[in-house]
Amino acid sequence: MPRHTFQPTPLFGGALTVDLPTNFADVSKLRQVPDNQEVYIDKDGFTSIIVDITERVSSSSSDDPLERDAKALTTHLEELVGVEDAAETVQVWNTTETQISHLSEDIPAYTLIATQTHRQREGERQGAPDFTALILTLIRLKKEQTDILVTINVPHIKGEYDEEEIDLAMGKQGELIGDAVEYAARIWESFDVKDWGLFNEI
Repeated sequence: MPRHTFQPTPLFGGALTVDLPTNFADVSKLRQVPDNQEVYIDKDGFTSIIVDITERVSSSSSDDPLERDAKALTTHLEELVGVEDAAETVQVWNTTETQISHLSEDIPAYTLIATQTHRQREGERQGAPDFTALILTLIRLKKEQTDILVTINVPHIKGEYDEEEIDLAMGKQGELIGDAVEYAARIWESFDVKDWGLFNEI
């Protein structure tokens, strides 16, 4: 039984649609968001969902498409978290091929679950997350020369989650990551492109 309710949400002027949780708010109503991004944030927590239209990463010279796509996924992850920090602070727990229900089966998509530990820097205020979980889905549109990234960021702030509930090495995700996995599954089922012309504009 799903714990959350969802609603169809138009993105980029209706060119894309996706079901998002009803308790998420459109950040662009509060502050400026880049034209190639849509950002939604949990009104009752700290989780955010970002849909990002980016230039396709032309990956390594490998002839194996899976290898090229895996490299592209790594490149996007490093850009998200910062290349310098990636090696030291990021742990990828799993990567899977993903089928986006409304898109053609020959459009590759991949999802990874990772955690980034937060390094307390000198002079930084307390209250920074212990770590942030990321569920990153990459949809590769070859013809459009576009990569679409859907990132669910799940900050874990001390006192706001049950530390004993989480042991990703043992498959224990805890409530916040469990919710994010449910959001991701609904996004894979509902994500649809209504206007392919969008990719010529951005």
